[in-house]
Amino acid sequence: MATREATWAYRDDHDEFARTFYRRFGDGVVSSIGIGTYLGDPTDQRDASYHDAIVTALESGVNLVDTAINYRHQRSERVVGDAVAEADVDREAIAVATKGGFVPFDGERPADPGAFVRSEYLDTGIVDREDLVAGQHCIAPDYIDDQLDRSLTNLGLDTVDLYYVHNPETQLKSKAREAVYDQLEATFERLEERAAAGDINHYGVATWEAFRVAADHDSYLSLPAVVERARAAAETVGNAATHLRAIQLPFNVAMADAFTVRSHDGAEGPQSALWFAHEAGLDVFTSASLMQGKLAAELPDDVAAKLSGETSAQRAINFARSAPGVTCSLVGTGSVEHARENVDAGRYEPLGADAFDAVFE
Repeated sequence: MATREATWAYRDDHDEFARTFYRRFGDGVVSSIGIGTYLGDPTDQRDASYHDAIVTALESGVNLVDTAINYRHQRSERVVGDAVAEADVDREAIAVATKGGFVPFDGERPADPGAFVRSEYLDTGIVDREDLVAGQHCIAPDYIDDQLDRSLTNLGLDTVDLYYVHNPETQLKSKAREAVYDQLEATFERLEERAAAGDINHYGVATWEAFRVAADHDSYLSLPAVVERARAAAETVGNAATHLRAIQLPFNVAMADAFTVRSHDGAEGPQSALWFAHEAGLDVFTSASLMQGKLAAELPDDVAAKLSGETSAQRAINFARSAPGVTCSLVGTGSVEHARENVDAGRYEPLGADAFDAVFE
């Protein structure tokens, strides 16, 4: 588990970065650029590239790795575990985040995906058929329990620093919004128990659309409602405070809704997801910083002119981590070359608040 002493010592060992590169998370610190592991084919060759890239980043100043059990059919988690073990970095200096929700295959896509899901999850009773949405998504407590156990094994860790419920808005395809909140609360209770047992340090909710769309959107989930359910879960379990610590959502030059769309009720009226999270004491981890590589090729000229960095990728990363309230921006890092380029983005100062606001004027 990442600790205060080890993460701060890691920061001190990498003082060549810009002043705001490391940011507080819990009682420790994490780099404001994190390693993403979503993209890529499920091959041994890709595993090797990811491994070397992750080791390079961890040894160069980035101490946050994000993955999920379904990424590349569990291969990403396994590569992360190997890289964390083999990097010349104290494990307690590294924050590892993963997610559960989408039903994962094992190493490769099976010839008959439906038969795999039936035999592995439905016939075994791990998943109740009524909890499975679109044949691929479940956030029921027993299922998340099972997935967390599998993630710990894949990662070779005793504790996951941050465990996300993955894209709960998927459940809205077949369930009423209130039913999804009820299921989240039940799962939060289980995660509060796992936190008390030391299996996770914090938990969160990772989304694609839920927190950055308007309140009348089919995929909308209310951040205030999610926080309320987490607090109720902690109280039910008997924890002094909730272990809900973070949210994850896309944020980049072309997808700035988390900053611009005000759909979450705050004390003074509707707020953006970033603003509400800040006031609620939630850390924000942003995904899709390069919009799956598209922004590495080209940025709008008027935006690029305001950002520091030698490459479009570096400038796009610095835009994402400039957003108010963002703790860390995740970047897919599938090669040593990209790892070095992404890490070097942290040598530049991000935009200040006034300069960031000016981008939207």
